[in-house]
Amino acid sequence: MNSLSSSMRTLIAGIACIAILLVAGTAMPKWLTFLITMSAANGLVSLGIVSLMRTGVVSFGQGMVFALGGYTAALSFGNLGITDAVLLALGGGLVALLVALPFALLIARYRGIFFAMLSLALSMVLYGLLMKSQTMGGSDGFNMGRVSIFGIRPTDSWSGYASYAVTVTLGGIVGMAMRIYFDSTRGLVALASRDNEIRVEYLGSSVQNLIAANYLIAAFTGGMGGALAVMALGHVEPEFSFWTTSGDFVFVAILAGHHSVIAAFIASTVLEIVRSFSSSYFPNSWQLSLGLFLLAVIRFLPRGIGSLWEAKRKKGEHA
Repeated sequence: MNSLSSSMRTLIAGIACIAILLVAGTAMPKWLTFLITMSAANGLVSLGIVSLMRTGVVSFGQGMVFALGGYTAALSFGNLGITDAVLLALGGGLVALLVALPFALLIARYRGIFFAMLSLALSMVLYGLLMKSQTMGGSDGFNMGRVSIFGIRPTDSWSGYASYAVTVTLGGIVGMAMRIYFDSTRGLVALASRDNEIRVEYLGSSVQNLIAANYLIAAFTGGMGGALAVMALGHVEPEFSFWTTSGDFVFVAILAGHHSVIAAFIASTVLEIVRSFSSSYFPNSWQLSLGLFLLAVIRFLPRGIGSLWEAKRKKGEHA
C-alpha cells in the first residue's frame, strides 16, 4: 500500500512539474529554454550514472551511449527519413542499449577503478572509430535538420520551444520511471549492494546481474539524452564520445548524489549555468570556477544536492 501511494505521489508530482515547465517555457527567453533543454538532455545521461552509483560503481563511459544516441538520431533523420522527435529519441536509447548489451555482464564483473576505466575505454574506442570514419563525417561530424512532433513541423519562432517541450516531457517521464524503480524492491536491493555485496548475495540476489541491469538502464537513458541533445543542437560530432564529455556527466552525478532523481536534473542545470556565466566572465579560467564549485559541494554536501531533501522525504514516508 505504501509502495502504491509512493508511486502515485511520484506520478502526480512528476506530471505537475512537467506541466509547470511547459507553461513557464512559453514565457522564457530563447537562451533560457535552450539552456534548460540541454540541461534536461544531459541530466538524462547523468541519471544513468546515478543508477550505477546506487550499486557502488561509476561509469566514465557515458559518452559512448551519448554519442550512439546522437548519431542514431542524426543518421535516422538523414538516411531513413524519420523526423518525429519522440521516435528519434526512443530509437537513440534503443540503439545505445543494444550496443551496450554484449558488454553488460562483462563489465559488471568489475568494481571501482576497473569498472570506470573499462567503461571509459569503450567510449574512447567509439571516439576513435568516429574520428576515422568519413561516412560518419569524420572529426567534423555532420548537421541534422529540424524535427517534427507527431507529424507537425514547428515554425522558426517555435522550434526552440518545441525542442524544449519534447525534452522536458520525455525527461520527466523517464525521471518518474526511475524514481519508481529506485523505490521498488529491486531498486532497494541494488542500493543495499552498495553497502554490502556479500550480504546481498547471501540473500539470493546476484549483484553482477543488478549492476548489468543498471548499466543497460544507463545506456538507454544516455542514448535518449544524446538524441535529444543533437536535436536541440542540430549537429553531432565525435566529441560526444570523448572522455571530457563523460567527465561532465560524472561531475553532474557527483553533484547530484545517488539519493534523488530530480537532483540529477537540478545539478545538470546548475552546471550549465555555472559554465555559461563562468565562460562569459572568466573565459580563460572557467574550468577553475567549475572545479572550485565542485570542491565546495563535496566539502559541504558530501552526499550530493539530493541529500538536502531526501532525508525529509524518507521521514515523511515512515511517519
